[in-house]
Amino acid sequence: MSTGRAEPVGVTAGRLVLATRNAGKVAELRRILADASVPVEIVGLEEFPEIGDVAETGLTFAENALLKAHAVARESGLPAIADDSGLCVDALNGMPGIFSARWSGGHGDDEANLRLLLAQVSGVPPEHRGAHFACAAVLALPSGKEWVAEGVLHGMIIDTPRGVNGFGYDPIFVPEGEGRTTAELSAEEKNAISHRGRAFRALVPVIAEVLG
Repeated sequence: MSTGRAEPVGVTAGRLVLATRNAGKVAELRRILADASVPVEIVGLEEFPEIGDVAETGLTFAENALLKAHAVARESGLPAIADDSGLCVDALNGMPGIFSARWSGGHGDDEANLRLLLAQVSGVPPEHRGAHFACAAVLALPSGKEWVAEGVLHGMIIDTPRGVNGFGYDPIFVPEGEGRTTAELSAEEKNAISHRGRAFRALVPVIAEVLG
């Protein structure tokens, strides 16, 4: 994680926008900050309907998160956090990676993405089915100052989807040390070990310094 001295000048104390319209992500970051006793108000992009989608043209998770965080910080005038994440499969040379949400061609078609990935690893023996979820999270200030944190959850890909919780590739991913897929974990269990939760928690000391 890159660090630097916090510059509170021009920063709205105690208020932060998370660059998402996903209420679940907003709730997750609120819980993480509450658990760390950091008194910061978190709002999502539903508070800023005038801010449009930011094109994710980066080649890494960090590049995409930086693009979103800086755009939202500029347009909202508030410190902003953005994240980008995906599944990286060893047998596919780290893919789908940043293309995880649109691996089958259409953005956000979870079922089609999952089916395609299973077809691509069909026949790969268990010992070569290693994979990890990766996330980059960025805190950006309207001044342009930025901090980057990353979180990783290692595991393996299985043949048959299991579980109804979560989304995306969760039904075929078994974390290290678990017998269940991430789709079989409760929301609390998943958040405790998730790649995004780890990246968000790594930013907590910076958020506390800048805004707490």
